[in-house]
Amino acid sequence: MPPKSPHHVTKASYSERANNAPHPLASYLLRLMALKKSNLCLSADVSTTNQLLQLADAVGPSIVVLKTHYDLIANWDYNPTTGTGARLGRIARRHGFLIFEDRKFGDIGNTVQLQYTEGTAKIIDWSHITNVNMIPGKAAVNALAEAAVRWRERKRYEVKTDITVGTPRPESLDSDDDDETKTPMPDDHCLEAYKAASIGRKASIVSITTVSQHFEPANSPRSYEDFGDEVLPGIEEAPMDRGLLILAQMSSKGNFMTKEYTQACVESAREHKDFVMGFISQETLNTAPDDQFMSMTPGCQLPPDAEDAEAEIQGDGKGQQYNTPGKIVGLMGSDIVIVGRGIIKAGDPVKEAERYRKKAWEAYEERIA
Repeated sequence: MPPKSPHHVTKASYSERANNAPHPLASYLLRLMALKKSNLCLSADVSTTNQLLQLADAVGPSIVVLKTHYDLIANWDYNPTTGTGARLGRIARRHGFLIFEDRKFGDIGNTVQLQYTEGTAKIIDWSHITNVNMIPGKAAVNALAEAAVRWRERKRYEVKTDITVGTPRPESLDSDDDDETKTPMPDDHCLEAYKAASIGRKASIVSITTVSQHFEPANSPRSYEDFGDEVLPGIEEAPMDRGLLILAQMSSKGNFMTKEYTQACVESAREHKDFVMGFISQETLNTAPDDQFMSMTPGCQLPPDAEDAEAEIQGDGKGQQYNTPGKIVGLMGSDIVIVGRGIIKAGDPVKEAERYRKKAWEAYEERIA
């Protein structure tokens, strides 16, 4: 059900909300939405790297968030500088969208920290946003927030390593400088034995390798490499901060997310406003006067172009229930619609993405009018 009385945030423009958002990444996303006139997230549920990158590049101009499931990609390349995450980051930067890894972390705190920052994927390095299932309790959110702070602190400085390799010149070995460090010679009573032991040996010069490290500020929020591609005109690249969405409600039929569970999600979000951007939910969950959370809603689909845009849409027979952008944004007060198969399975995904973008944006404009 929609809120009994609209929260003041639902009547504010995205530009206005960007000025008040407590989370830097949420503020950036709201400005990006206003710039691109888009509140569309594409759920890129494909199975190969080429499909993912081609889809992101083709639909990128229409979206503000790309939702991924890296474990769906059969040939995901984990290389931090040339792999799938890095290549996706370049596309995101060029077209102006954020990457959201739909990981739905749901374990004890220590485990979710490691899943987020370590392992093969190192999700925190390439994904601006991720999400958590609160079933294990608030500890999971606490742990992810701690991990993000530590990662952010490490990223503030880059370690520069200089390596020099060379062979000493003969003159450097025979130098008469006063500060020369001389090899100690044996005492007189051992001199004859020393000379005898040296007979037949060839003089040798060992190559010297020098390694030095120093820290330099990492002023750019880019990870690992200097992306050569341009930033979307009109806005800077995304900040280095990472954001979390809490899975508070689901669109699947018969899910067990009760009102008590959803309220616990909201309470946890309020405790971590510097990390939690908002929710995956079916409606806006802003209720307190100072709430500024964003809501992203899956299960969005439009009927065929020739039919009524607000016509009732049947589920997929696998538990998914659908709503239109008009209902999700206009009536329920959500900010971003998440669309997957409605775009991916279309004959022309680029054209269909634009249709969804326009419908969702129209619903937002009507809401704040």
